[in-house]
Amino acid sequence: MPTDTPGLIGYALAGTLPVVVIGALLLRYTRGRAMTTSMAVLVLIPTLATLCGVVAVSGLMFGAEFERTAVVLAVVTAVTVPAAILLGREQARATVWEREMLEQERAAEQSRRELVAWVSHDLRTPLAGIRAMGEALTDGVVSRPEDVQRYADQIVRETNRLSSMVDDLFEMSKINAGALRLHLEPVDLREVIDEVLATNRPTAERARITLSATQPEDKIVVAGSERALGRVLTNLVANAIAHTPPGGRIDISAGTDGGQAWTRVDDTGPGISDTDLPRIFEVAYRGSSARSPGAAELGSSSGMGLAIAAGLVAAHHGDITARNRAQGARFEIRLPLLESAGRR
Repeated sequence: MPTDTPGLIGYALAGTLPVVVIGALLLRYTRGRAMTTSMAVLVLIPTLATLCGVVAVSGLMFGAEFERTAVVLAVVTAVTVPAAILLGREQARATVWEREMLEQERAAEQSRRELVAWVSHDLRTPLAGIRAMGEALTDGVVSRPEDVQRYADQIVRETNRLSSMVDDLFEMSKINAGALRLHLEPVDLREVIDEVLATNRPTAERARITLSATQPEDKIVVAGSERALGRVLTNLVANAIAHTPPGGRIDISAGTDGGQAWTRVDDTGPGISDTDLPRIFEVAYRGSSARSPGAAELGSSSGMGLAIAAGLVAAHHGDITARNRAQGARFEIRLPLLESAGRR
């Protein structure tokens, strides 16, 4: 057993270096695996290195001093390894959460950029039309009463379109900021569907589309905001009208199962492409192309209708999904059903 300082250092290095090398190899091998494993290895490396250094310096003489040292190291290991595993799990959860938050932030930023691009384009189009028609009226280029009336009607339509887009932007900003506050009260989904049906039927008729509803006799009562749920269904019906060719039909249905209320909007359009389906509820996402010529003709969508519908449904603690059928697409809303729902 060495007694001089250089000798002690040499024996200590001879005992600890192999442990450190083996530990480094283990860390390299466990890279990409559970963080708890890496934390345990990191704790064991200095403990085992200390033990091997003591053994090397003692010249394999296992006396009382060595036993005391071994007991202390054993206690330290028994305490630090479980602690390292627990801390590793917490760190792993924190890392995963931070990664998910970063991915969400990136997705939100990309969505905001797309939204700005879409809105900038859509605002310029009606504004350019309003400006051109206003200048034509101001300069006297249009003077016949019927032309003046036509230009005035078009200006009103474009202004209403701009107002609708601004309303959508305001609604979407509240949803994204988490500032949406809904006053939830018992609402019969059948009444909401009746109102949506009456409001959108004239638009469907102008597009030569049959709009109908199928509802049960019993009440379907959920905790919700009648205005918000009406907005959700209106957006879904408007989307269906925009993507259903003339001569098609749109069916609204409702029912209950498994303690949930459901409402479906089915259309007979060409359906949704597999590429667009996963992103259909993203802000300002309109897909690679319109599903039918009708969408291009309407041209009044802000690109936020489905995203707003998804946000409002989430505020009701519900789910909204989209899928293709044999012919056309189906949008389905599911909301918690109030147990106290009565019957007519």
